[in-house]
Amino acid sequence: QVQLVESGGGLVQPGGSLRLSCAASGRSFSNYSMAWFRQAPGKEREFVAAISWSGGKTYYADSVKGRFTISTDNAKDTVYLQMTSLKPEDTAVYYCHAALGSDEYWGQGTQVTVSS
Repeated sequence: QVQLVESGGGLVQPGGSLRLSCAASGRSFSNYSMAWFRQAPGKEREFVAAISWSGGKTYYADSVKGRFTISTDNAKDTVYLQMTSLKPEDTAVYYCHAALGSDEYWGQGTQVTVSS
C-alpha cells in the first residue's frame, strides 16, 4: 500500500522554526517529483516547494523563498520541509505530494499554526 505520512506540524510563535517530514512507502519514488502544498482555512490548496529525488533540483513559491528549504533523505525515503522565520500567514495544513505524469499521491496533512 502506497503511503505518504507527514509529521512535525504544531504550534509555533512568529519567527520560529519547524521541520516537517514526509515518509514515503509502498513503492519506489525514485523517479517522482516530491512536493509540499498547503491549504489555509477558506483558501485553495497552494504549492509551497518541490524537489526531484534524483537531481535534487528545487522549486519554491515566492512567498516562502529564502525561508523554507525542501530536501530528501533517499536512504530513509523521506522528504523534509525546513521552515524558518515563520509568519502567521504560513498557518495551514501542509500536504506531501508525489507525482510522475498522471500518477500522484497525497499524504493526509499536518497542521502548522503560527501564533503568539
